[in-house]
Amino acid sequence: MGNVGLLLVGVVLFVNGLVSIGVVDARSAAPLNLFVGAAQVVLPTLVLVQAHGDTGIVNATWPSYLFGFTYLWFGLIQIYEIETQGFGWYSAFVAAIAAFYAIKSVGSDPVFAVIWATWATMWSLFFVLLGLGVDRIRNLDLGRFTGWILILLGIPTCTVPAILLLNNIWSTTPLVGFAALAGLVVTAGLSAALAGRSTRTDEGSADVSHGGGWGGREVVQAFAVRGEAVPVDLVDGAAGVHGDPDPNMLIGQPRE
Repeated sequence: MGNVGLLLVGVVLFVNGLVSIGVVDARSAAPLNLFVGAAQVVLPTLVLVQAHGDTGIVNATWPSYLFGFTYLWFGLIQIYEIETQGFGWYSAFVAAIAAFYAIKSVGSDPVFAVIWATWATMWSLFFVLLGLGVDRIRNLDLGRFTGWILILLGIPTCTVPAILLLNNIWSTTPLVGFAALAGLVVTAGLSAALAGRSTRTDEGSADVSHGGGWGGREVVQAFAVRGEAVPVDLVDGAAGVHGDPDPNMLIGQPRE
């Protein structure tokens, strides 16, 4: 039953990634986050009720609540524009749990160890962006980098494994584990390249559209997605400064 929830997670990560790079409006993704978040709470509860205290099932199921609460919280952030710093620090806790499970899974299932490591990376990025308020490291836009990570790795680390597991098609050989790790490294590099390209494209478009300056509501939206501050005097009708990185991005669930 847990694999059913995992199947749903891939699409919510993908859509949240699209929000993060400015392709999809944040509020339009809120219903999906709330639905998947609710499923991530209800389905694990059904599993635990039928577990009869089996510690193996309990240990494999309880982390799902961490991710379910993540999606519910995130959906509320998208609807009500709740301050995101608390969510960022919560993500640090989730990242630590995911890292623990990644280490724990290396010997028994190296492929899922890589998947857990991927989720740990995603939640660590949420922590850095929203908990610490760091949205750029040198020339790397962390908001867009995180968005591309979600787009490129959300479905491969959630929906695809769920389909394979539901059809009893799964390999735990070290070779497949190394292949998964190589895929993670390559995808991270590609995400960084795409994030850099997107940033340069946005800056070039702004120079052409606004004569080398910033202005207009579309720029407010771009800054909101990228998580940069918008100077009030550069935007007509702006009521303040948007200084928080946009949190619209997210996550996975453990297998049974």
